[in-house]
Amino acid sequence: MKLAIQTKDFSFTYPKTKEATLKGINIPIYANKVTALIGPSGCGKSTLLRSCNRIHDVYPGNLYDGEILLYDNNGEKAENILQYKKENDLINLRQRIGMIFQKPTPFPMSIKDNITYGLKLSGIKNKTELLDRAEIALKGAALWEEVKDRLNNSAMGLSGGQQQRLCIARAVALKPQVLLFDEPTSALDPISTASIEELISELKNELTVLIVTHNMQQASRISDYTGFMYLGDLVEYDVTETIFLNPKEKKTEDYITGRFG
Repeated sequence: MKLAIQTKDFSFTYPKTKEATLKGINIPIYANKVTALIGPSGCGKSTLLRSCNRIHDVYPGNLYDGEILLYDNNGEKAENILQYKKENDLINLRQRIGMIFQKPTPFPMSIKDNITYGLKLSGIKNKTELLDRAEIALKGAALWEEVKDRLNNSAMGLSGGQQQRLCIARAVALKPQVLLFDEPTSALDPISTASIEELISELKNELTVLIVTHNMQQASRISDYTGFMYLGDLVEYDVTETIFLNPKEKKTEDYITGRFG
């Protein structure tokens, strides 16, 4: 099976803290699969997720150790993204590994401009190509039929669920290899949540998904692989069905059955 990302003995320490938040994490993220990270608050799930596209670098002073390998589309050649130093390298990395946050983050501009903004930054100038890519992305995010007649309207007028799908479309338009989702439905209603979950399940046909969620039912519904984290350690990682029905570690079983959390 092809790899998309692999961490090797990866540790992470926030500035002015003595103890590492993540300790020697080894996890394979398989291409065109959905991998979920679960665990109690403060266990390091989001820290690991955000390390995968170096978003922590927005705030200086963080310490990385080990390796995070990003593979090419064939799953063969790999680069250690922790060695990236130049700003252009990081910009390129975040185009290859997009991110969707807990709260929808549309830009204060039109729906169309939200989608084309990143495309323009990547060097695409042709108006026809920009519109075509925007339409494809919006259709891919199951949003086109809802917004096709108001593409020039402000994105801020969309509902919360629509805004989150717009953010996914904006990321997908750049044709990333991987999309990171950090609690993408925690602020949404059940109908919008179901729509996002269905979209994530479809996205794996085109790219790789790594999602952090507190919702264990969500993890069991949409993921192919699941990692359980606790106090900065990856306690257990396996096929999702195994994690939820036959975990090997007692801590995993205790968390899934609600004995702590």
